[in-house]
Amino acid sequence: MQTFVDSVVTRRQVLSLGSALVAAASLAACGGGNNANTAQDAASTDDIKQLTIEPGKLTVATGEPAYEPWVMDDEPESGKGFEAAIIYKVAEKLGFGSKDVVWVRTTFEEAFAPGAHDWDLNIQQVSINEDRKKAVDFTPGYFFPTQSIVVLKDSPYAKAKSLADLADATIAVQVGSTAYDYVKDLIKGKSTEGIEPFNDNADAAKAVANGQVDAIVTDTPDAVVMAEFGQIENGVVVGQIAGTEDEFGLGITLAKDSPLTKGVSDAVQALLDDGTIDKLVQEWMAVYTTDIPTLD
Repeated sequence: MQTFVDSVVTRRQVLSLGSALVAAASLAACGGGNNANTAQDAASTDDIKQLTIEPGKLTVATGEPAYEPWVMDDEPESGKGFEAAIIYKVAEKLGFGSKDVVWVRTTFEEAFAPGAHDWDLNIQQVSINEDRKKAVDFTPGYFFPTQSIVVLKDSPYAKAKSLADLADATIAVQVGSTAYDYVKDLIKGKSTEGIEPFNDNADAAKAVANGQVDAIVTDTPDAVVMAEFGQIENGVVVGQIAGTEDEFGLGITLAKDSPLTKGVSDAVQALLDDGTIDKLVQEWMAVYTTDIPTLD
């Protein structure tokens, strides 16, 4: 039987290989900035570059901090990590060089807040839904995660085999996330009792680690990172929640009616159509989404 330590080592080894592959892919792409695969022709590419907040630059926001596997080592400018890699592929499609991408940080909720912003794009695992679409524009979905539950290994809930086994647990969720609705509807029987909202997943994870709450529900890749890479010491992923695959997926957000929306959306769709995003999913996300039981 594979031990917990063996599992962590295996995931880290695979992740290191993934990083090497991304680096190699980045080098291979350096010569292709002017090919016919861009989302726009030369004239419209120049137009897009003049429509950004800082002309000639693409300003992209992510979380503070940004966690793996979405961004490795909290360094999006490295291009390592699933979402960081996607942004550089989108930028290339739009005619921006890697040095033209400028990273800034925001809260999770600012990524789908109405009004003007000091960024062109925001990427930090924002689920597409109708309410959020009233405030911001979205690209097509680039990933469709499930939700998973993390508890401490010595918790009475660590042996849960069904959602009913967690009905009495105190469960942490990130404010504004879809996890809240899943917990309320699927675990708590439409009740909000026993649900503890936190400003971000880092605070929610700390609450589990120190025994303030019994569990956290979050995207499955985040749950695996929390349990297996030390964010929740002595944590374990009990399982994925059946029926929680994100229907519309995670999308890059832009200001409502942004002049960049069509070009960026076309770029994402092209990356979906040509298999680029599927390859990035395998490189960066497979390690965090496989061999996890499902709770009904």
